[in-house]
Amino acid sequence: MAQSPRSGPLAGSCQCGAVRYEITGEPVALYVCHCRECQKQSASAFGISVVVKRSDLRITRGEVKVWSRPTDSGGSLACVFCPECGSRLWHGSAGGTDTISVKGGSLDEPVDLAPAVHIWTARKLPGVVIPETAAQFPGEPG
Repeated sequence: MAQSPRSGPLAGSCQCGAVRYEITGEPVALYVCHCRECQKQSASAFGISVVVKRSDLRITRGEVKVWSRPTDSGGSLACVFCPECGSRLWHGSAGGTDTISVKGGSLDEPVDLAPAVHIWTARKLPGVVIPETAAQFPGEPG
């Protein structure tokens, strides 16, 4: 697993600010995902996922909605977003695992990607350069 992206409490919000959240515990992993789903969701070259314990995240303002989609492994992913602006905030297994993946762009403070693990690199966009020292996997890490 990746090192913590930073220490101390984390907080974030959707783009319009209707939903705010805080994370009390330390992140357990940091991923840069180059899969096509993350490209579409972020409307960018990749998605940033700060993995935290589900029990460490608390909504401090607003309410969220959930949309579920199938995964390549045959499961279902619960995608949590702001009903006002549509910003994706986090996602996790619809079955309710112990961790969730908070979308890095929703955090108040930018995430340092230096310790990030790059996944689904087989699907990365041409021209995206991954640092030689970064851990990377062509698909989902085993």
